[in-house]
Amino acid sequence: MFGLKSKFQWVYEELANQIQTGKWKPEELLPSELELVKTYDASRETIRKALKLLSERGYIQKIQGKGSVVLDRAKIDFPFSGVSSFKELSERMSMDVETTVVAFDEVIPDLDLQDKLQLTSEQKALRITRVRKVDGERVILDKDDLVHSVVPGLTAKMSENSIYEYIEGTLGLVISFAKKEIVVEEPTEEDLELLDMEGFQNIVVVRGRTYLDDARIFQYTESRHRPDKFRFVNFARREKL
Repeated sequence: MFGLKSKFQWVYEELANQIQTGKWKPEELLPSELELVKTYDASRETIRKALKLLSERGYIQKIQGKGSVVLDRAKIDFPFSGVSSFKELSERMSMDVETTVVAFDEVIPDLDLQDKLQLTSEQKALRITRVRKVDGERVILDKDDLVHSVVPGLTAKMSENSIYEYIEGTLGLVISFAKKEIVVEEPTEEDLELLDMEGFQNIVVVRGRTYLDDARIFQYTESRHRPDKFRFVNFARREKL
């Protein structure tokens, strides 16, 4: 019955399919671990592994004392405090995505970009604009300015895959941290041209600077999101002053 799959993978796929087909609606609770043990004639460890994978892929949220709550898959959680590539997020959540590079240019930085990337007027920057299509709709416009000397050899084709994968996997650099801000703005003409914005009057914009582990800034990014499908999440712990 399971073929080459382990039983927990089979249970995961069964539950994921039930969520995708609407058997379990957003905000509903999945059956308890004990009920799933009986339903699938599986060990508790097998069920826990399957639920863990469902959580990692964005199908459920496990809440202590309550159970496994089904998430709204029409929205995608973007961790505001984390530093993740879009490819990493899409793989984690099993999204159907497509990236198109619409601009890839070497530029001489103006005063504004010199300040953002801590460059001199003699140093070059690489400007990349990418459109992200999710489930057939163009919903994200990513605009990245990179310090050219940090990413030698980066191509437009590589940028369709993952810039971070190239930086870390090929160049052997370590991406360490980012500083971000999030605002809601009116869409620009570029947003209206490149994204499917019909019926939407606002766009969520995340601007950030990203640094290597030696504290060098290498990227200034502006990620522009259609507001209906995306939510930004953060984990905050209360600290007494």
